[in-house]
Amino acid sequence: MHSRAIAALLMMTAAGCGGAPPAGDDRPPAAEPGTYVYVGTYTRDTGSAGIYRLRLDETTGALSEPEVAAEVENPSFLAVHQGRGVLYAVSETRGTPERPGGTVSGYSIGPGGVLTPLNAESTGAGGPCYVAVTADGAVVLVANYSGSVASLPADGEGRLSPAASFIRHEGSSVHPRRQRGPHAHSINVDPSGRFALAVDLGLDRVLVYRLGQTDGTLRPHDPPGAPVTPGSGPRHLAFHPSGRTAYVINELANTITVFDWDAEAGTLTARQTLPTLPEDFTGTSYTAEVQVHPSGRFVYGSNRGHDSIAIFAVDSGTGTLTPVGYESTDGARPRHFGIDPAGRFLIAANQDTGNLVVFRIDQESGRLTRTGVTAKVPSPVCVRFFQAGRG
Repeated sequence: MHSRAIAALLMMTAAGCGGAPPAGDDRPPAAEPGTYVYVGTYTRDTGSAGIYRLRLDETTGALSEPEVAAEVENPSFLAVHQGRGVLYAVSETRGTPERPGGTVSGYSIGPGGVLTPLNAESTGAGGPCYVAVTADGAVVLVANYSGSVASLPADGEGRLSPAASFIRHEGSSVHPRRQRGPHAHSINVDPSGRFALAVDLGLDRVLVYRLGQTDGTLRPHDPPGAPVTPGSGPRHLAFHPSGRTAYVINELANTITVFDWDAEAGTLTARQTLPTLPEDFTGTSYTAEVQVHPSGRFVYGSNRGHDSIAIFAVDSGTGTLTPVGYESTDGARPRHFGIDPAGRFLIAANQDTGNLVVFRIDQESGRLTRTGVTAKVPSPVCVRFFQAGRG
């Protein structure tokens, strides 16, 4: 075959495989590759419409103009399943007499990062404040601040079924106002996929549940979990990529507790607790979010009041932390932040000033540098990423 004929044949083959769909093909066009940022918000009396979508420039950190991706009440926490292209959002409400409790909704992520509603299910109680999804996408987990956790199966398209399990926490701790009863604030799946760890601010405990591999149910583990120092008010948890260490940020005490995690036994052992605030800070502040850099070299925590991100270096052998410094979030009350999947940028969400601020992450020190990029989103309280074309 002549070289021109070969070239023409190769071009036709490429067009059929990766170009425009052939005539009569009803499949939607593939999403343009890129990184999308989804922002959960509070909608009551804030001017927010729900979930917002922006596009992140992976080189400069620039953000596109925010667009409303889904109109939903109080989508205060989000979870994204990259492989299935699904986003889940809790609606932090008390529900209605006809449908008590809050809800969790699923959305498919389409071309351009567009969200298409799948369905919604009750979380079983009021005030859902956290949602997570298992690595295989088969189970969605929810924490209700009113004091309970639930697990909901999801089908291959991401549609939710009613809760397979609902567990109400019991007890209290020492804070006279914030810990008079249970307040489940987050729930995470451990890297092995065998356990779910629920962090309860009201009980000063991290509760460990066995996660059913076939039915998605939660069952209390023995031992049932681990305590933190009374009055600490644990809020969120993040696992190190090694799977051997868990970091719990404590809202009331403004500390981070480092736990050794035994994935075989399902046990936590406290190793270290250290402050998230500078020694000379005397104002009022409460922590919010904790995340581990994708490299595993750094841990970050947000301070609401000091309005900063605390930066820590991770000991590669023990998982313990050493303070590196603090960076102002250039806004008030950073309830959440997100680190992009490549680990280049951190986006801080300042709830009270309604702004997102993009920082570049130094890959050697972990320190943050302002990029000059900001975006206005009403009452932003959660930041999540989706990489289109890389499922």
